[in-house]
Amino acid sequence: MTEQLAIFGGTPVRKTKIFYGRQCIEQDDIEAVIATLTSDLITCGPKVEELEGKLCQITGAKHAVVVSNGTAALHLAALTAGFGEGDEVIVSSITFAASSNCVLYCGAKPVFADIDPETYNISPASIRRLITPRTKGIVAVDFTGQAAELDEIRAICREHNLILIEDAAHAIGTKYRGQPVGSIADMTCFSFHPVKTVTGGEGGAITTNDEGFYRRLMRLRTHGITRNQEEMVHPTDAAWYNEQVELGYNYRMTDFQAALLVSQLRKLPAFSARRKEIVQRYNEAFAEMPEIIVQKEIPESDTTRHLYILRLDLEKLTCDRRQFFDALYAENTCPQVHYLPVYYHSYYEKLGYQKGICPNAEKFYEEVMSIPLYYSLTDEDVEDVIRAVKKVTAYYRR
Repeated sequence: MTEQLAIFGGTPVRKTKIFYGRQCIEQDDIEAVIATLTSDLITCGPKVEELEGKLCQITGAKHAVVVSNGTAALHLAALTAGFGEGDEVIVSSITFAASSNCVLYCGAKPVFADIDPETYNISPASIRRLITPRTKGIVAVDFTGQAAELDEIRAICREHNLILIEDAAHAIGTKYRGQPVGSIADMTCFSFHPVKTVTGGEGGAITTNDEGFYRRLMRLRTHGITRNQEEMVHPTDAAWYNEQVELGYNYRMTDFQAALLVSQLRKLPAFSARRKEIVQRYNEAFAEMPEIIVQKEIPESDTTRHLYILRLDLEKLTCDRRQFFDALYAENTCPQVHYLPVYYHSYYEKLGYQKGICPNAEKFYEEVMSIPLYYSLTDEDVEDVIRAVKKVTAYYRR
């Protein structure tokens, strides 16, 4: 007889809740922040520059610009790309809204590409179908941490003279054909929110190999103000002089956030290795279950996974996704859904976007949830998650 689910009064697999993501802050991280908080400069200081150097070292990019959050990174990248009124920018349909909102911030129009039904990343074939004379760029998301099909997407960009922004908010530590994410696209954007692989509490970054992009990103981060005489309209060598040459923003990062990130990035190899171990264990467990579809990994991507997607074959179950989600939550394994297709949001409905434009993305949304994946999960935690998934699946199996 199938074990009764906790949602119906049975005993849950776990006594305490385990959520889909969690930061790992250790004593050395705390000490790094304290050391900066008790120093002379807690913003616009040396730790920001140190972090930017560390990001260049990890990604292989020539330049890195750190900012207040991942959305700020996307906004500045879109501005630097020159997106504006009358332009179209092709974006992933399955992503957090910021990947598309950054296009709207610039006055351009997001055009949503469908996903590959096996990898869940943006489909190059869908991109090709959407290109028009107004297309100015592509925002490609490395969803779950797996690199998008960057060779083909870059080829499309070269063919049509488009700028490629890679949204790597999920993908710090991932490599594509042995090359770190962050050194491949025209600009690559990262997020350091607490559920990401490394965190600064908040924070973001843009990496690029283009000197012109780098200079503009640096200006836009700080109100459009420069101290570089070559960029000034009225240059002077006075030590106190700075000049606003365009409209920018205050998207700076504090030094204590940067100190935390420098400390966290030292642990990136360990964080990445542990995430890979957990993904491998999940894959082994769920590959035996016909009701669960395992995300396809492309061989080009050596992936540091941010999310583990549980996809249900609903034809083999007697429940819908909501029932499965609620049952898993009652077992104290607390999932989340990533993501609503961006154009489903009511704000995008008001802009005229309608359902039906990305059928693969829409089907994906009906069938998925993210289960716990983070560095500090113990082997026992991982086995509890697997037991919970198996228990719920067995209950609803046709």
